[in-house]
Amino acid sequence: MKSSRVAGATVFRPRTSFWFTGVAVLVALGGLATVVAEQGPAGLLAGWPLIGVAYAGWWLFWYPAVVFAEDAVTLRNPLATIRVPWSALIDVDTKYALKLVTPSGAYTAWAAPAPGVWGTHAGKPEHVTNLPSTSYGPGGSIRPGDLKNTDSGYAAYEVRTRWQALVESGGIDVDHPGGVRRHWNWPCIAGAVLLVVAGAVSLNLGS
Repeated sequence: MKSSRVAGATVFRPRTSFWFTGVAVLVALGGLATVVAEQGPAGLLAGWPLIGVAYAGWWLFWYPAVVFAEDAVTLRNPLATIRVPWSALIDVDTKYALKLVTPSGAYTAWAAPAPGVWGTHAGKPEHVTNLPSTSYGPGGSIRPGDLKNTDSGYAAYEVRTRWQALVESGGIDVDHPGGVRRHWNWPCIAGAVLLVVAGAVSLNLGS
């Protein structure tokens, strides 16, 4: 897991986001270098599909994040960004990924998937102790997605810890819950569409 501070907010990304993005960029750069070596600078005109690979890596693996701020938690997914005020939160689920449940619906974080078999087996006792009380089910049980060493579990830990602290301090006005706001990431979507079109055109010209 990877988190950083940006403009007073904590930004969470899975640890694999750096590696997957890096691989996509390296593949694109290696392909472009090969094209230039074989065809010269003019070969770059046919390099749009490779640029699309790098863009896809950034869009699918680096851009998605869970952003924690004082007033809300924001799920930045590839297609849409959802801002959930703390006062609108009623439950946190990790069955398949971090999911924030509100009166208006449930919203899933692309950047915080639940673990597979390896992630579950990598859990240790310290990953299941001292979690927020809402993490535990009957008999003190937890889901694999709540393990603090996993992407969904770490993100859920951050959400529940901050949410619980606000509830206990009276920082949430339960009588006036804020509304969830969703907006489509049109610049990212437009960039993907343009690269797809450019790639198709360059392939047709080269055939």
